[in-house]
Amino acid sequence: MTRMTSYAIPPGGLPGQSELLTGRAIFTDAYAVIPRGTMRDIVTSFLPGWRGTRAWILARPLSGFAETFSWIVLDVAARGGADEPETDSGAEAALFVASGRIEIEVGDERHVLGPGGYAYLPPQSGWSLRAEAQSVVHWVRKRWQSAPGYAPPEHFVADEAEVPPDPMPDTEGRWATQRFVAPDDLAHDMHLNIVTFQPGAVIPFAETHVMEHGIYVLQGKAVYRLNGDWVEVEAGDFLWLRAFCPQACYAGGPEPFRYLLYKDVNRLPSLG
Repeated sequence: MTRMTSYAIPPGGLPGQSELLTGRAIFTDAYAVIPRGTMRDIVTSFLPGWRGTRAWILARPLSGFAETFSWIVLDVAARGGADEPETDSGAEAALFVASGRIEIEVGDERHVLGPGGYAYLPPQSGWSLRAEAQSVVHWVRKRWQSAPGYAPPEHFVADEAEVPPDPMPDTEGRWATQRFVAPDDLAHDMHLNIVTFQPGAVIPFAETHVMEHGIYVLQGKAVYRLNGDWVEVEAGDFLWLRAFCPQACYAGGPEPFRYLLYKDVNRLPSLG
């Protein structure tokens, strides 16, 4: 397969003093929209142990917000990175490279990933990251939830261009998902997929389900239905959807509407 597109990245910088304050940022108890225009220099964070790196922290476990995951967009300078990025021994991670070129080491294995590169990193895998060029990397973290008969999955790397789209039934390919992990692999309790809608394609009903979602728009634009509200979104925007938040969308044109989608999966709900 050939790569379908480049990927949106945070704009950085600062808006001009003459620009209007009105924007599309929304934060509710059911969903949040963090528009690309708010991802500026002034809202970045620095992380202990990371060299030449700044981070946009888009979601983290917080009362009234994300419960199962954190989502960080890393802007890593050439030769920047971290020798021990993860400080939580129970955390698994998925990395997705939006621009640049990175090298990750897991144990005695070394992998080089460019745009569209993906890595799954299980708990206590002892991974490290170094940027060979200025790079933007999505880092999605979740605590792996054990289940009887299953051990944490092995680490692996992939490339979006080599993952075939799986069309949604009865959509003639207008709505498709690229899955880095098979849905029935129950060792995995999180997915980070790429969803693509061709212009005019729709989610034709209000999905209402147990999975919490993080969504980063990689390309295009759409109108999203979120808990009864219609919200316009575009490349570079981030959305958080609480479990059971009704959702649907219409994809606008002229290009495909594509996004990275996080969801927690494959576990019996805890009663604790």
